[in-house]
Amino acid sequence: MEKLTRVFAAALACLLAQQFTFADEGSAARLAFFAFCMDTHDSQKRTLEQQAALLEELGYDGAGHLWLDNLEERIKTLDAHGLRLFQVYLQVNIAADANSPYDPRLKESLPLLRGRKTMLALLMSGAAPSDPALDERAVALVQEIADMANEAGVRVALYPHSGNWLEHVEDGLRIVQKAKRPNVGVMFNLCHWLRTDKSRDYAPLIARAGKRLFAVSINGADERDPQEGWQRYLQILGRGSFDTRAFLAALLRSGFTGPIGLQCYGIEGDARDTLTASMEAWRRYAADIAAAKRAADL
Repeated sequence: MEKLTRVFAAALACLLAQQFTFADEGSAARLAFFAFCMDTHDSQKRTLEQQAALLEELGYDGAGHLWLDNLEERIKTLDAHGLRLFQVYLQVNIAADANSPYDPRLKESLPLLRGRKTMLALLMSGAAPSDPALDERAVALVQEIADMANEAGVRVALYPHSGNWLEHVEDGLRIVQKAKRPNVGVMFNLCHWLRTDKSRDYAPLIARAGKRLFAVSINGADERDPQEGWQRYLQILGRGSFDTRAFLAALLRSGFTGPIGLQCYGIEGDARDTLTASMEAWRRYAADIAAAKRAADL
């Protein structure tokens, strides 16, 4: 019996090692992990400098930035703490009568991102969710933005958001195919996928996105929530009934190399507490994987 137990344990460790390809903690090959929207509900109302200092202290690789206001200051504060700006979020209105479909400051802001490996993440609204009748307009805007971004070496990730025209990952992939721009891909946002997709089988969608899956956001969440609102789908990482660890396993099996963003929007309280708890969960995932790998190597 003891021999069988050892054999089973070794087999399980080997399976886990195959599922996860995180390097040991501290390795340069590990997936980049950044936080975004950590300031929107922070009870302490931290400045950009204070946010950067906190992210560095807790071990995050950097941050995302909402819209174009204070972009230069965000870059400077992250640079000062050795952190990276991973994404800049931009709203795009595809309605035909929109006075300005996106922030006109974009063109002058893009040079700030040159050489930084920063993505633009586009939230596309202005029509009923997923309505393909607006594809032509959406494609034209994505191409316009992508061509501007390409001059600065910036990639563009289409950001599915519940209630927006671009609501599903599938919407993004449809536009990626039609736009025919190599610097355009999609983002998988766990909380919005849970809200808008009745299926919980994410593996085929990840496989379909393939190399066009530019980024992923995660957070703690429950498997299901029949109620309106976000309380159960937006939690501190490590909480809730949804198996985020298994989701990461599927990502890594697919060959995804990151980055991964921590979705912090709507999580009330002191950001220090929420970011600390989420980083602890992230490190538990990495430690479990490293332990399984070591056991498999014995």
